[in-house]
Amino acid sequence: MSEPDLPSRGAPTPAEQDPHAGGEEARLHELLEPLVQARRLVLEGISVKAAGKHRTVGVVVDLQDDETGGVSLDVIAELSRELSDALDADPGADARPYDLEVSSPGVSRPLTQLRHWRRALGRLVRVNVIGEENITGRLREVREDGIVLVPDLPAKKGVRPKPGAPVELAFDAIRSGKVEVEFSHLEDADLGPADGLDNDDTDETEEA
Repeated sequence: MSEPDLPSRGAPTPAEQDPHAGGEEARLHELLEPLVQARRLVLEGISVKAAGKHRTVGVVVDLQDDETGGVSLDVIAELSRELSDALDADPGADARPYDLEVSSPGVSRPLTQLRHWRRALGRLVRVNVIGEENITGRLREVREDGIVLVPDLPAKKGVRPKPGAPVELAFDAIRSGKVEVEFSHLEDADLGPADGLDNDDTDETEEA
């Protein structure tokens, strides 16, 4: 649906920090995903970062498509203990000690999958359109093949923008998208089915 995010130049990727990180992440994904799914969550991704003789294993989980809100801290804590037990018992584990960081994505995460767009329904999003200018608008509809945005019309400083005509965008025309953070007027917006949607970062760290 969108092109993968590229790492910033000069910032080493986990694979550059540790040549075996890519394969290790894939292996851990297969190991831990059943535990995540057992709690009706989605395993967004796993990262392994090495610093000398120590590792940090990052696990990002999210709610399923048909759920709104965010992953609670209690669920994050319980899942952290289960994942830690699985890593401790892993026969193929790296011998180095590790910190386990389990978190859920915040609203600023890139919109790269259909369920990400669905979870952002009603929010203000910025869309990078292939071959055209970027569009910022309220996400009004998410379909299997694209989205409908209602952009804000330009307005004078201090004057609240008025909504423009809806714009339909196919996913194959979208390079990337992300939710824009709003500090005001969110409570006044007509959010539709996603009223009150909020997915703040939650995080739990355990040290092995």
